[in-house]
Amino acid sequence: METGIHNTSEIGRLKKVLLHRPGGELENLMPEYLERLLFDDIPYLKEAQREHDAFADCLRNQGVEVVYLADLVVQSLTDGEVRKELISQFLNESDVQDQRMKESLENYFAALPEREMVASMMAGVRKSQLHQGSAKLGDYLSAAEDGYPFAVDPLPNLYFTRDPFATIGTGVSLHRMHTVTRNRETLFGKFIFEHHPEYKNAPRWYDRGERSSLEGGDILILSPQVLAVGISQRTQEDSIDQLAETILTYPQTSFQKVLAFNIPKTRSFMHLDTVFTMVDRDKFTVHPNILQQITVFVMEPDESGKIKIRQEDGRLEDILKEHLGLEKVTLIPCGEGSEIDAAREQWSDGSNTLAIGPGEVVVYSRNYVTNRSLEEAGIRIHVIPSAELSRGRGGPRCMSMPLIREDPI
Repeated sequence: METGIHNTSEIGRLKKVLLHRPGGELENLMPEYLERLLFDDIPYLKEAQREHDAFADCLRNQGVEVVYLADLVVQSLTDGEVRKELISQFLNESDVQDQRMKESLENYFAALPEREMVASMMAGVRKSQLHQGSAKLGDYLSAAEDGYPFAVDPLPNLYFTRDPFATIGTGVSLHRMHTVTRNRETLFGKFIFEHHPEYKNAPRWYDRGERSSLEGGDILILSPQVLAVGISQRTQEDSIDQLAETILTYPQTSFQKVLAFNIPKTRSFMHLDTVFTMVDRDKFTVHPNILQQITVFVMEPDESGKIKIRQEDGRLEDILKEHLGLEKVTLIPCGEGSEIDAAREQWSDGSNTLAIGPGEVVVYSRNYVTNRSLEEAGIRIHVIPSAELSRGRGGPRCMSMPLIREDPI
């Protein structure tokens, strides 16, 4: 059965990718609420959009088909009932306590054309927008003003399409996010994978209704046989157990093992892909802090199909060589291993590259020290502007979800 998804590696030639062009959600960031919305700064939207368009054009110039999240959501609203269901679930998950406010928002969204409705859900709704809609409601809102300016919070992290769900093989894991702020993002994925004609048949490896968190930045497809998942600040052990159980016991799976990497539980090491990404069959970018000793839990099915787990402690290089069957592995440290340069370029995701083919990656312009190292290691780089996009603390890999890759040769 066709699922519209084929992704069996980090480096197979990229054919189709999902992006989200930053929108009004960035203009609804306020200094007072940055921490809750997981931002350290406020990107300038027009420049962020120019940079994002350059990213999309870079991919298209290399033969990659680019599709956008908002378009897929709109295409998933196949009839009036599905549209009503999206409005209802979105409001239920937006923590709107007041029933009158909820009804007002329901009417507000229902009156918008589909594309505008989806854009407004993503951007968040200011109370002032509801004031404009009805004088009667305006009187009510003025009387009930609590000093908080939003009827519905924005979703500013949406341009990091890597996290809410992940394509693995021919299926998808739809995630429960670590924070309430980001969990609403996965609702758009739910509608795509339940209603979009091209994607509704994809097997589901994990579901957003689960109780423990799993995020896409912690999932790396090292080969058609080996999946890596980070035990991180944002992904819990129970989620990895369940993901491994589902994928490794699926009848048509090519995956034979899951490697669970234990990484520091801090914001600077937020996801596995912020500290290490694959750039070629035997080459990886890494944060210098994981070059010494790392713990990996190897998960494999035994003869009866039950998942067995064993712990391995060692150097990342040796672990990768063993499980990928490589004679040699080249680790390319962020910032050329300099304590200062590594810290600075890690802050702007120097280790977070997007491979569009073996030995060919997209990188941020500002990480010039790491980029130089990549070129010296024989990697072809495509450099994109990054002054504003990087303020969200995510790199080219964070901003992209591959839908179709060729199998690695």
